[in-house]
Amino acid sequence: MPTGTPPTPPRTDTSRAQPARVYDWLLGGKDNYPVDEVVGRALPPQAKDAARQNRAFMHRAAAWLADQGVDQFLDIGTGIPTEPNLHQIVQRVVPAARVVYVDNDPIVLRHAEALLVSSPEGTTDYVQADVREPGEILRHARDVLDFSRPVALSLIALLHFLPDDQDPQGIVRQLVDALPPGSHLVLSHAASDLHADLARQVTEEYARAGIRLGFRTHAEVARFFDGLDLVAPGLVTAPEWFRTEPAPVAEDSGIYAGVARVPAAGTA
Repeated sequence: MPTGTPPTPPRTDTSRAQPARVYDWLLGGKDNYPVDEVVGRALPPQAKDAARQNRAFMHRAAAWLADQGVDQFLDIGTGIPTEPNLHQIVQRVVPAARVVYVDNDPIVLRHAEALLVSSPEGTTDYVQADVREPGEILRHARDVLDFSRPVALSLIALLHFLPDDQDPQGIVRQLVDALPPGSHLVLSHAASDLHADLARQVTEEYARAGIRLGFRTHAEVARFFDGLDLVAPGLVTAPEWFRTEPAPVAEDSGIYAGVARVPAAGTA
């Protein structure tokens, strides 16, 4: 069940492209504007593949974690609702699961009611907040999630929208440090070293729309998992990450993906 009614959304700015709306267009959604479509059409065709691969990775990782008994999820950078949403995935396995969604885009807030349609036994909540304010996110999340028990922190296709001068490493560290042992970090990130020319083209097109990107190498993405225990198969491309059969269709990808467990104190 939902924990409350989201506040009235602020006015949506349709004069500038927004990452969540561009992502929605790449996924074939309808909740975007011409300014977002302009950006999407300027991107290489592989951008649509990357969006689809990100989404599929999230589905596989969330379902696997629910199968392991994880029943609390904090999803930051939620994006515009696209069924099945994360809570639908996990509550199929654990009906009483609690899910907190976080995003800073007003259009996501406008659709938040779709994110709050939980199973009768479970709970979903939506927080309008910016990942660059992790303390504020954690304060709200604690109203719904029990941080004395494991929590899955989901950062899907989010951190490459934080260039290094916005301290993404510090933000992730603050969020992970709040998680108890047995929690997990679920992360996907655009690569700068797999298809350098395509990465440069994507970065330039987003920059023309006023959106800064910070694609990263495998080693740089791996730093987000420092101190955590990577779950097999480790930090791989999104289509390569799976835990249960059938295996995803093998395909080229410019997206790194991984899941890691927070170890018990003194075992890292």
